[in-house]
Amino acid sequence: MTTAQHDAYPAPGSATPGPPETLPRPGRAARLWRGRAEDPAWARPALIALLGLTGALYLYDLSASGYANSFYSAAVQAGGESWKAFFFGSSDAANSITVDKPPAALWPMALSVRLFGLGSWQILVPEALMGVAAVAVVHAAVRRRFSAAAGLIAGAVLALTPVAALMFRFNNPDALLALLTTVAVYCVLRALEAARTGWLVWAGVAVGFAFLTKTLQAFLVLPPLALVYAVCAPASVRRRIGQLALAGLALIGSAGWWVAIVELWPASSRPYIGGSQNNSFLELTFGYNGFGRISGNETGSVGGGGRGGGWGETGIGRMFGDSVGGQISWLLPAALVLLVAGLVVTRRSGRADTARAAFLVWGGALLTTLVVFSFMAGIFHEYYTVALAPYIAAVIGMGTTVLWEERTHPAARAALAGAAAMTAVWAHVLLGRTTDFVPWLRPVVLVCGLVAAAGLLFAGRIGRGLALGAAGLGLAASLAGPVAYTLSTLAGGHQGSIVTAGPESSRGGPGGGGPGARGDGGPAADGPGGMPPGAADGQGRAPGQGQGQAPGQGRMRGVPPGAGQGPAQGEGPAGAGRAGGLLDGPDVGSAVAARLTENASDHTWVAAAVGSQNAAAYQLATEEPVMAIGGFNGSDPSPTLARFRQYVAAGAIHWFIDGGAGGGPRGAGPGGGSGAEVQEWVRANFTQVTVGGTTLYDLTSPQ
Repeated sequence: MTTAQHDAYPAPGSATPGPPETLPRPGRAARLWRGRAEDPAWARPALIALLGLTGALYLYDLSASGYANSFYSAAVQAGGESWKAFFFGSSDAANSITVDKPPAALWPMALSVRLFGLGSWQILVPEALMGVAAVAVVHAAVRRRFSAAAGLIAGAVLALTPVAALMFRFNNPDALLALLTTVAVYCVLRALEAARTGWLVWAGVAVGFAFLTKTLQAFLVLPPLALVYAVCAPASVRRRIGQLALAGLALIGSAGWWVAIVELWPASSRPYIGGSQNNSFLELTFGYNGFGRISGNETGSVGGGGRGGGWGETGIGRMFGDSVGGQISWLLPAALVLLVAGLVVTRRSGRADTARAAFLVWGGALLTTLVVFSFMAGIFHEYYTVALAPYIAAVIGMGTTVLWEERTHPAARAALAGAAAMTAVWAHVLLGRTTDFVPWLRPVVLVCGLVAAAGLLFAGRIGRGLALGAAGLGLAASLAGPVAYTLSTLAGGHQGSIVTAGPESSRGGPGGGGPGARGDGGPAADGPGGMPPGAADGQGRAPGQGQGQAPGQGRMRGVPPGAGQGPAQGEGPAGAGRAGGLLDGPDVGSAVAARLTENASDHTWVAAAVGSQNAAAYQLATEEPVMAIGGFNGSDPSPTLARFRQYVAAGAIHWFIDGGAGGGPRGAGPGGGSGAEVQEWVRANFTQVTVGGTTLYDLTSPQ
């Protein structure tokens, strides 16, 4: 193994050119620009350029996505108005119901809105900055043990992964989750250097807040992190066990404080826990958002919690399939090869060797997440794979540079050449799925990648210049496909519950992943409204295709075959967003917004609508609380019909907006109420008003 530990400063007691007090100390700006003393002169400027370019790319035309996923943007707006809504992650400032996730991902965006007002940039800039931070953390983690080139390659691979470029410009929780799990890996690697308890505790804190971002998905990194530390940390067994126990306590504390408050808070004075059927965050965590994702038994989702298969074929091929492959898998085969090669190269290292530990930690996180995503039978969407992007990037950076340093060995050259050739061939396959997208790139990538592989195979026999040229050509060929897809992703906005990266023709396929650009169809949402193929309301209709909503033309990818859908956003009757308001809210005209805000101060909610996406559109248009009846797809038992009638009798709600998600079967849920029941009662008892094509019912004017 030729990679050596890189230390920023001389070890204590080592020789120096003169007495330490006589040595000139560079200024802070100079140190920031120069970096480590042993680094090549280009290393720190290259890092600064990488982070600057990442920021520029992720911030480019950011407002094209508008409010992105209005489900979360409405909660951000609410959190910007009410600290109670901020704390709980409520969908509206009057705190009727929460989103179906814990609120940590909403907090940075809500703080931004509090400081700078409501707008697309205010919501999405924190997400873009998370992307830059994730690139910096991956670089730092890889660079501490490997070369400057390894860190830069890892950072660049992450920044240019299509699904990363998508999700770090979007307001789903996955951006913060990817950042926090990456921070956790970094902290564990720092702890492994000298069995440092503090760094291990910080890793526990990072995982704890990742739990408050997307519940049990955060724990996918725990097995490899804990196991590698338990085996490889340079300390006694007793000390290692004690340190892991402290990290576990830090995790429980950083996540449990919020959970304890929510569970102990009287249910009558807090919002209903969206996505649950019993108003319990623990039920949501371990059921719908937890083990239900593995087994497919997801009570509360459209389809009634049937077993898996509805979200596309499970199995190891899922990550390479038509709908997922272009998001994340460009360098996945190479990463698996380089992971094995890195472990082989470091096989004779000592138990506490940090290079081997780095391969085990990053590789373990990659394999654990990969297996779960591949075989989970519940709701699965393509954008989930952003969680894999930092792990793939780190393994690519470490593996390529380690094999390059070992290139005098034939096996190392063969592995490096094989990874380059495999990447070129796989890019040729992926680009072949979008034949109308830059068609010239496909043969160029294949030829250049194979030429580079041939050069790398003989890198130990040709001159260093030619070998470097082959390596550079291989890197360029490997990144060409992801770069093209990333630039395509950056070229337009993305809105709705489900978004995918890459050109329009690459989107769609079983298991969700329809187009995410504005105005196009898409699959079901990552919420209680998640809608697998084959899920309908028992009457041949997708939820929300009801009275006053015309069926859509053709079939949206990821929506049940044969199930009707509402018109695309901006088409057909007002209030009929994509899939009847389940996937995205409607365009809200100024006349409707003005009518809803009349006498707004006299009511707790200016309006109520079935389904969170539907309600969110009107809330964002009016910046006033709009009650989301039944949560995401209208089937949560919140509020019950009896409770809704009490609100109406008290004058708490002014308008009911007709249409939206259908609300599931009548009487759904243990509480005995559903959006369908409420909608039926309102239609039978209140005066209908039509404003700008939108049907409203004045709840202060009974028939």
